[in-house]
Amino acid sequence: MNAAPADRPDDGPHEAVSTKSEADDETTQAGSEADADAAADADADADEKREHDRRFGKPGPPFDRNAPYLFGLLLGLGLLTAYAAGNLLITMGSVILQIVVALFLASGINPMVVFLQKRGFRRPWAVLTVILGVLGALALFFVALVPVISDQVAKISANVPDWVAELQRNQRVQQLNDEYQILDKVQEYVASGNFVSTVFGGALGVGLAVLNVLVTAFVVTVLTLYFIASYEKTKHAIYRLAPASRRDRVTKLGDRIFDGIGGYVSGAFVVALCAGLSTLALLFAIGMGEYAVALAFVVMITDVIPMIGATIGAAIVCAITFATTDLKTGIIAVVFYIAYQQFENYVVYPRVMSRAVDIPGVITVIAALIGASLLGVVGALLAIPAAAAVLMLVREVFVRAQDER
Repeated sequence: MNAAPADRPDDGPHEAVSTKSEADDETTQAGSEADADAAADADADADEKREHDRRFGKPGPPFDRNAPYLFGLLLGLGLLTAYAAGNLLITMGSVILQIVVALFLASGINPMVVFLQKRGFRRPWAVLTVILGVLGALALFFVALVPVISDQVAKISANVPDWVAELQRNQRVQQLNDEYQILDKVQEYVASGNFVSTVFGGALGVGLAVLNVLVTAFVVTVLTLYFIASYEKTKHAIYRLAPASRRDRVTKLGDRIFDGIGGYVSGAFVVALCAGLSTLALLFAIGMGEYAVALAFVVMITDVIPMIGATIGAAIVCAITFATTDLKTGIIAVVFYIAYQQFENYVVYPRVMSRAVDIPGVITVIAALIGASLLGVVGALLAIPAAAAVLMLVREVFVRAQDER
């Protein structure tokens, strides 16, 4: 009677073992069913492949990627692609140059936007104010200054033969002219009226050249205004091309490059404006007011050209001063430009450009020469900030990596 309760504790382990066995059996059965399904799918795929081979033929072996024919074919296609891409870049060269110039100009105008932002303007209103200011300045230039400059240039062109005749009266100049006939050729060439036609290729060439300049100026102006309005978005779009792991460093280096370019462009404009205003004051002071605006504009434009621009502008003004006035006035102009260029080189330029570009003088000369040889005057203008950007990248990336090894 009492034996049955004593035997019950032994039932627990037997039940656990039986439950485990049942689970293993279910797992084995499920695995068998999965294997059976996989085998059925494989048989179906094999049947489909045999049917496909029967209808369309059995595929051959894959091409050997190291085969000479395939290597030559891929190499030829690569060369053709590179050649087509090179021709495409050459064809688009003028458009790319306009985009680069517009981006440089936008970088130069952006400091004005930043200046207004620091004075409490929100960026959209600051951008709108700067755009309206730029358009107003352009309108003022074309309405008020272009007619004056055109009239004064016409007067200068009309008086060139008389100035050449005045130079011929000089004994030393006459001796040089007797040997090389330089002044005679200049006078004949200018008096014949063929200068403009020869340069631009006839009347049709003149019209096409003027039209091309106007279209280019319009496109660059529109692109510049667009880049100003979307300056931050454009920069961030460029930065996003970098990998995410390096985007922070690329952003910081890129901001320094854009700030340097903007500082240089705006600084070059300030330096050129100082040169033009000083020339305007000089010409009015020495009694050459009828040519003052045109010559001041010439000096301002040439002063933007690195290294030789200021000298070219000064030489033009001094030559016309000697031709139109007496020797004393010409000497005054020469002394003024010698003094002003020293003032510009050692006072104005360092103060304006000290925060924009930091490159050795020899790099400046080399960059300007390379830029001028590649893209002419535009290349010389863009060469210095580009060289500063490259030099900064070399210092921050290459030299720093070498120091850490």
